[in-house]
Amino acid sequence: MKRLFWGILLIASVAAGAKTVLPEQSVVVPGFNEQVARERLLESDMQPLEGIWYYPNEDMTIAIERWQPEPSHKIGYRLLLVSSEDLELLPGTVIGYIEDSAVDNKYHLWLYSQRSKVTLVSPLECVATLNKDATSLTFEPPRWDVKVRVNFARFLPTLFRGVSIIPHVEQERLPVGFKKIFPADGNGNKFNKVRYL
Repeated sequence: MKRLFWGILLIASVAAGAKTVLPEQSVVVPGFNEQVARERLLESDMQPLEGIWYYPNEDMTIAIERWQPEPSHKIGYRLLLVSSEDLELLPGTVIGYIEDSAVDNKYHLWLYSQRSKVTLVSPLECVATLNKDATSLTFEPPRWDVKVRVNFARFLPTLFRGVSIIPHVEQERLPVGFKKIFPADGNGNKFNKVRYL
């Protein structure tokens, strides 16, 4: 029994140590706007994930660009706000990060989930899927749904617990996501991909 306990503890500590370290709060890249985003993207060898995207659920336009603050960092991309209905958020605000996974079209996506005055905090992780044409990036936001029932007038307390957890089944919902708006020429041309010789 002790061996099992120490094994579980070791696995948990290794898993905790392998977590990606993210900035606790967002930053604002000064002077960032759509024109700057387009120029920066055109000057690089764009990967399929890079570009300017529209997020219809929040009426927001974002740019996804490669980002690696240090060589040992695992995060490969960051999401920058280009424009939004929410005028309190400044263009250039980093709203999230993306990391590659072992599956070609699947990514770890972190989006800041709360606001602290003018900065964003509390990044939440979800799995994002890039479609075959690299024109949409969809994801399921994390959901926790637990119902707890407390029965103070319980009968036979050893048989019927006073507190119970009830699973809740929800109908399938469409994933939310981003639609690529740049680069796109409408002819189905493939996006540039780095070729190694």
